[in-house]
Amino acid sequence: MAIRTPAPPQVQQVQHDNALVITAFLQRSGGDDVSHAIAMGDSLLYAQAHDISPDGRLRASYEPTPFVTATGAPYVGGSSVYTGNMAWAGMALTRLYHATGQQRFLDGALKIANWIQTNTADTRGNGGYTGGLRNDDGTGATMVPITWKATEHNIDTGAFFAMLATASGDHTWADRSKDAFAFVKSMQAANGHLWTGTGLDGVTTNQDVEPEDVQTWSYLATLDPAYSPAVDWAAGRMAAADGPFVGVSFSGADTSKVWFEGTAHLLAAYNQRGAAGDDAKAATLLKTLELAQHSAPNTDGAGIVAASQDGLITGEGDTYYAALHTGATAWYLIAAQGGNPFRL
Repeated sequence: MAIRTPAPPQVQQVQHDNALVITAFLQRSGGDDVSHAIAMGDSLLYAQAHDISPDGRLRASYEPTPFVTATGAPYVGGSSVYTGNMAWAGMALTRLYHATGQQRFLDGALKIANWIQTNTADTRGNGGYTGGLRNDDGTGATMVPITWKATEHNIDTGAFFAMLATASGDHTWADRSKDAFAFVKSMQAANGHLWTGTGLDGVTTNQDVEPEDVQTWSYLATLDPAYSPAVDWAAGRMAAADGPFVGVSFSGADTSKVWFEGTAHLLAAYNQRGAAGDDAKAATLLKTLELAQHSAPNTDGAGIVAASQDGLITGEGDTYYAALHTGATAWYLIAAQGGNPFRL
């Protein structure tokens, strides 16, 4: 199987996507891959060090052209600070430290971890971590605490803190990882699938939408057989077929189109789980992603578009389009090579 890799990107907007690209480069580790990953990691560290509140935070997004403005400040796209995005950036920096031994990456990861712990650790209900801080005026100066808790963010945080405990040797982070995963466990329903999180009170379960990502990510982050039913539930509940493409959608709200990033999530979960029949299921999903790379609408033959057609509704107020997408491409690269971005 030949995987055509897109050209090294500039700094992308969303930290989740940055982290995935770093992971994909480090996983393959050929040619200039490691140097590309280091350059992207240094961009995260630059943004962290030059924030108007240099306390370890990273903003939701940054613009790539120019990433550094005339004043030397990073060009912020979205000024909110989301726990999940922070954790993904932390995982990327921890992975860079693990791969290179360069201390600045561990230092940056620890700053992110301490920011998450200080600003989002929550004792309401089943504990865990809240969504972060929201900025509404575009300046990044006035921040409003987000009081809901997302299962996704707690999976990310739990995985990040577990990585950090291994990399740093400080097992305090392992205990905090357990706190995040205890919240994740509390979101699992009797039939094995996971709810999206809580309402603003941090206690009441939000049952509005059941997204695919938390189903597969809970297994990938923990490799706990208790989350195996969530993988199978997502494969059935979000099953989607659109012409030659077969995979999953974002949620059960719209299964008329295939969400290629989520399809790569499921591929990664099958590869990691290796249960009876998983190899055949993985082969079907990989075939879809390879086909998407070469023949989906708006493909360039290298990247992966977000959805098999325009207009995939998430059920959470967003819509995906058949547009080239960094996160979907990176997830494809990771899953196709048998990787797991949640584990060192």
